[in-house]
Amino acid sequence: MILQQLARQSLRELAESEGFACLGFVAASEAKDFPHLKAWLDHGYAGGMDYLANRIEAYRHPEGVLPGCKSLMILALPYSSHPRTTPAKFPIHSDPPLLPARVESGRGTIAAYAAGAIDYHECTHRALDRLTSKLDSMFPNCKSRGVVDTAPLLERHFAHRAGLGWVGKNTMLLNRQLGSYFFLASVLTQADLIAGNDAIPGDQLLSGSIPETDHCGKCRACLDACPTKAFVEPRILDATRCISYWTIEHRGPVPIEIREQIGDWLFGCDVCQAVCPWNRKRSGEVIPSLRIDDWEEKTDCMFWLQLSSEQFRIRFRKTAFWRTRLEGMQRNAMIVAANTHCVDAIDLLEKFLLHDDPTLRDTAQWALGQLRLEQ
Repeated sequence: MILQQLARQSLRELAESEGFACLGFVAASEAKDFPHLKAWLDHGYAGGMDYLANRIEAYRHPEGVLPGCKSLMILALPYSSHPRTTPAKFPIHSDPPLLPARVESGRGTIAAYAAGAIDYHECTHRALDRLTSKLDSMFPNCKSRGVVDTAPLLERHFAHRAGLGWVGKNTMLLNRQLGSYFFLASVLTQADLIAGNDAIPGDQLLSGSIPETDHCGKCRACLDACPTKAFVEPRILDATRCISYWTIEHRGPVPIEIREQIGDWLFGCDVCQAVCPWNRKRSGEVIPSLRIDDWEEKTDCMFWLQLSSEQFRIRFRKTAFWRTRLEGMQRNAMIVAANTHCVDAIDLLEKFLLHDDPTLRDTAQWALGQLRLEQ
């Protein structure tokens, strides 16, 4: 018992120094949300994200990630709020300003999590490596592993059990101090960190307790604001309707009926977070590498359309944009250029009509058609 308390305290202090805003400990057990994941996949809500179904059984228990896992440490790492987040004093019953009052030609926006200088996986994994090294020194006969969101782990389920918050109607974990603008990370270990308890939610770094119960109440802001009506019902997201899915995960041409709905989102979508009341007045220090960086450049359609493959590799190899690749970003930039009436992009779009990539040729032709109607 004393050893576990000392270990948790040591880990808590190290986590705080790494920029994590809160943490909790929970015993490894079969995830009660596992049947919900299977049902979600069976309904086809995952779209083309086949990797989820391909390793479905690994999600059942943390041992699918680390054999012999006994405990999990769940951590929250804040990132900057999206600039369009509804201000604290905005009337709660008014329509939120999801778009700027005047759409600027060629100017798009991106999900706030991607606005940092580097991919959050890079900085988070480095911090997790230091935490697992600390565990190795305290429990030399036990293996540990740090994961972010690429491992088959139902992290929101364990974060809720660990007392870090509740799953909101927009399917994201919500915390009364942090809102939802934070990443979840986990350290799985074969060591027993909680001395036989189910969970120890008291080791938070923020003052006050972090709620486990649902604090969404009757609010429907996220559900009603979604541009594509991607929420089948509260807490069930159909990814095949989600702007983030189409601009990040999907490969190939975006269906024509979705293109206009994408609006000015070049990468991802934060609408359901921007309107959430819990994000209006959030606390939590953001580490420098996750603060908004080069926003004007990253939200400029012309910038992406002029970027070469080599320039993209040098600039964005270790950023979130690497997942979409340059072809994906240029496809998205064409759609946003059309949606924001950027006639200045016509000359650049014409060059893509001879591109080797059929998706870029198709999207360029569509965008040119949209823009020429306005000339």
